[in-house]
Amino acid sequence: MANDDLLSRISIDPNICFGTPCIRGHRIWVSLILDYLAGGMIIDEILEAYPSIEREDVLACIAYGAEMARGGWMEIPLNRAKETI
Repeated sequence: MANDDLLSRISIDPNICFGTPCIRGHRIWVSLILDYLAGGMIIDEILEAYPSIEREDVLACIAYGAEMARGGWMEIPLNRAKETI
């Protein structure tokens, strides 16, 4: 899966988790997944702990972290929850 496809799984919405990058459709922070990986968890353990996400979501977190470490600037469209009247 190409990085652009992976990164489309990351969402930034100022109204959700204070605009912290999350796995799209979830309130699971990218940084949380990266912390788990840095602590030695393997992808299968993360998927067991969070059964609602997929392997590609974890890979998307890694891709996002790699872009940030490179000092890269990538376009991730801001998602704004539609206001209900």
